[in-house]
Amino acid sequence: MMTTCFRPLFLEMIEMTNLSMAEQATIGFDYSAEAELFSIRNRKSRRQPIGYRRFARAADAVRFAIEELPPEFLLGAHLQVDEERYDGNGIRRLYASLDYPFVRRAAA
Repeated sequence: MMTTCFRPLFLEMIEMTNLSMAEQATIGFDYSAEAELFSIRNRKSRRQPIGYRRFARAADAVRFAIEELPPEFLLGAHLQVDEERYDGNGIRRLYASLDYPFVRRAAA
């Protein structure tokens, strides 16, 4: 009987989730790169979505998405930076990152 030592995938996934949101977002993200933000309409909202918006810096796009975009649109939002896409949760992690270059708005 041949046994191999391997780390079960579920253990790796648990360890990944144990990283803080800020630690996860600091890995190789360029806040100074150009970014595109896409927002689709949430079925429950009557507000008009932004659709598409381009930013000179990803940091500005992250700040806009978190601080200016209505929360219901963040669920359907996608940020694209250097061929990488980030959903609403990914945008939140980037905002929470220790590398985020701006002062965060105080929680209400």
